[in-house]
Amino acid sequence: MAIQVLPRSKDHDTYALVDSAIEVIQKSGLNYIVCPFETVVEGTFDQLMDLLKQVHEAVYVCGAENMITNVKIQTNKDQDVFIDDKIGKYK
Repeated sequence: MAIQVLPRSKDHDTYALVDSAIEVIQKSGLNYIVCPFETVVEGTFDQLMDLLKQVHEAVYVCGAENMITNVKIQTNKDQDVFIDDKIGKYK
């Protein structure tokens, strides 16, 4: 899953709010890569949906008044999808 949060707040710095989302992802124990415009996370569908909910809750707790979240999910019927499947050749 690729997740991009775009929180807004009159009183809180946007980057600090994004940092709170990344902190939740870091603590999740799931494999992830932070990129300039989104963070990519590996996990089962259920793990990723739970993580998405936790990210939203954390950003609102930290002061966001509203938020746009862009999510991209790739699944395969018979096998897991990994970050290295897409970018491993570039490492």
